[in-house]
Amino acid sequence: MKNAAADRRRRLGYAAARWLLGVCLLVLLAWAPVPALATEITQLRVERGEDGVHLSALVRFDLPPVVEDALLKGIPMFFVVEADIYRDRWYWTDPRVASAARTIRLAYQPLTRRWRVNIASGLIASSSGLRATLNQNYETLPEALSAIQRVARWKIGDAGDVDPEASYKLDFSFRLDLSQLPRPFQIGVAGQRDWNISAQVKDRLRLEPAAPPGAPAAPGTEATK
Repeated sequence: MKNAAADRRRRLGYAAARWLLGVCLLVLLAWAPVPALATEITQLRVERGEDGVHLSALVRFDLPPVVEDALLKGIPMFFVVEADIYRDRWYWTDPRVASAARTIRLAYQPLTRRWRVNIASGLIASSSGLRATLNQNYETLPEALSAIQRVARWKIGDAGDVDPEASYKLDFSFRLDLSQLPRPFQIGVAGQRDWNISAQVKDRLRLEPAAPPGAPAAPGTEATK
């Protein structure tokens, strides 16, 4: 009888331990961070023509709900696009021969219920320093995001910056600039994966011939160097 009772208590103890382990696993899964939505750069193309070196690309990303909610509350978002071209040199550090950057501001206008996209050349130290070279209003958020995600024939260098016979590397990046958020927001979003919208391509550069004169440009917005 004593052995039977001991076996029963042992089986009950094992069952309780398995139940407790299952509960712990469920709690851990519930508190596990949700993977950040992927940001992807596709259709990347660099052309060299008489008027300069132009880059076209498509940046695919879904706007996280927390970012969209901040936009609807009147907080603008700033995206930074940067491109650098390095000459491939085996005997020393690769020199940078061309560089370009631009800042894109996305904001919601509650009075008109429209979305506004401002594109400025270069980087900005603060939101007050934005000097846009292109301004456009959109009826819906998907339309505004489409304009931000598509880079169309962006001039990143002069034709003389690159030699068609030489080898080059391209460093192209796109990111949401959290440093432009209001200070309280910067503290609150630090380390939160939902606010991570960024992608980068580092690869050997393949220069494509420029499109013939009169050919239609790729759809999307353009920005000057």
